[in-house]
Amino acid sequence: MQTGKINVQTENIFPIIKKFLYSDHEIFLRELVSNAVDATQKLKTLSAIGEASGDLGNLKVEVVIDKEAKTLTIKDSGIGMTAEDIEKYITQIAFSGAEEFVEKYKDKTSEVNAIIGHFGLGFYSAFMVAKKVEIFSLSFKEGSKAVRWECDGSPDYTIEELEKAERGTNIVLHIADDSEEFLEQYRIQELLSKYCKFLPVEIKFGTKKEIKKADDKNDATKEAEVEVEIDNIINNPNPAWTKKPADLTDEDYKKFYHELYPMSFEDPLFNIHLNVDYPFNLTGILYFPRIKKSFETQKDKIQLYSNQVFVTDSVENIVPDFLTLLRGVIDSPDIPLNVSRSYLQSDSSVKKISGHITKKVADKLEELFKKDRSDFESKWEDIKIFVQYGMLSDEKFYDKAQKFALLKSTSGKYFTLEEYAERVKPIQTNKDNRIVYLYTTNLEEQHSFIETAKERGYDVLLFDSPIDSHYINQLESKLKDTTFVRVDADTIDKIIKKEEAQPSKISEEEQKKLQQIIEEIVAKEKFSIVFESLSEKDSPILITKPEFMRRMKDMSAMGGGGMAFYGTMPEMHNLVVNGNHPLISKILKETNIDKQKQLGKQTVDLAMLSQGLLKGEELTKFIKRSVELI
Repeated sequence: MQTGKINVQTENIFPIIKKFLYSDHEIFLRELVSNAVDATQKLKTLSAIGEASGDLGNLKVEVVIDKEAKTLTIKDSGIGMTAEDIEKYITQIAFSGAEEFVEKYKDKTSEVNAIIGHFGLGFYSAFMVAKKVEIFSLSFKEGSKAVRWECDGSPDYTIEELEKAERGTNIVLHIADDSEEFLEQYRIQELLSKYCKFLPVEIKFGTKKEIKKADDKNDATKEAEVEVEIDNIINNPNPAWTKKPADLTDEDYKKFYHELYPMSFEDPLFNIHLNVDYPFNLTGILYFPRIKKSFETQKDKIQLYSNQVFVTDSVENIVPDFLTLLRGVIDSPDIPLNVSRSYLQSDSSVKKISGHITKKVADKLEELFKKDRSDFESKWEDIKIFVQYGMLSDEKFYDKAQKFALLKSTSGKYFTLEEYAERVKPIQTNKDNRIVYLYTTNLEEQHSFIETAKERGYDVLLFDSPIDSHYINQLESKLKDTTFVRVDADTIDKIIKKEEAQPSKISEEEQKKLQQIIEEIVAKEKFSIVFESLSEKDSPILITKPEFMRRMKDMSAMGGGGMAFYGTMPEMHNLVVNGNHPLISKILKETNIDKQKQLGKQTVDLAMLSQGLLKGEELTKFIKRSVELI
């Protein structure tokens, strides 16, 4: 028997600290199974280039629990190790065998890229859950002797020869008393499904029973069902993102989407297949789900893999914020594993990957828009928030999105930004030569204002997403000589002012008299009374909400930076009296004071009702009064 000391080399310590700090104990299983897959992939590579001979046999990786012995074993039939290999790759911490293998064979075969690699410290993660670890290994090399290595987590280890018939390596973890959760079937199944779901070599974890059809020997026309026991393979070694887009159908993409998100019952709208090999390696599939207007927190996130090894579903530092509204998979060996978020943010390759994904998404949306505009329009309501969020948060995305971002008219028609400017410029340009975009946030509540605008020949846009206040502000800053105003922000002739107002039919003295009547009806702190000379066809009294204050309060509600102050301010409205309406003249001429107040109250209540401001007792009184008047 040979004994020795584990060689902890000082020059290797700092890369370990920088790159391989494990914060979660469950990561050990990912590391060990990945190493087993590496060993298998290495053997395939050597066989392909003629450096390994003989039958490769069954190359599954197997995970076995023995609750009685309190062990968890990871078995592979891969390249195996000699005593010298163990000395080199196990006892010298952070000397990555995968990295050395890749460097040696990178020019001989493309299959070397399948080596997961970069797991220099991976094996020692086993000691986070094990009080003792054993390695039983037989190298593929002819004449090799099988070896057993044992270590209890201290710098001391033993290594000896033993008899082992099959090529490959068994890693046996003697689970510590405080980690016995990792002896439970459900827990290991959970971790294998999470971290190893798409590893490129089949992973076996026990067996399962399956019902199969078998010929009934007694009746040739009948098929009998029989129960058979089969290997429980927990992974899909050939996921869709590793295949060429030309080899996949729409159904294949949908099937893979539901494999990723089994609890999602809706199909995605469409997908983007990523495949880049320069200046970095990146593959993956991103899916556009139906994004709800409630702007819910994303539960089914984008999953990040490195050579088919699951890394994380917290990809906020790897893709821009707006892309986290999507679902799918990104796989890149150029993203460092087991690193802190701050390191990811500063890593140059991560920034390049983020920028490329943004470009691919924008290009795909533009392609879909150009290819089939009507289909794109049919999906717009489901992707609108995503596009708006992207335009708000990423300047480069905004530049590209101008070509396919749509505005929806209350007529149900869609326009690009350029198309809409051309549409409304001739008629909705005010006397100051600014184009006024009218919009509504609620078709029903603001219906009367929309109809008034349409009577003038104006068009009204529909903005009803939770981030529209921010989006409108952005468009105002980007579009030349353009102003956005909600249709109920003021009277339509003041919103799009083209000429001086026509003279009023009531005198200043009559205005003061009417103002006194109205002030007895409404609360001064909630309304500012304004007299205007509108058309006789317009309402006698309108209630409007100033655009600036309303927009600031909307942005405050959405968490706009520096807008909290506006959220605390009380609601303010303008009560606009149309001095040219016959009903206003009638109220002024009424000699019966009670009837005059009744007419005034009824007219004000009608205006309040149109804005949803008449409620409770006041609404009850209005209904009763209306019946009496009728």
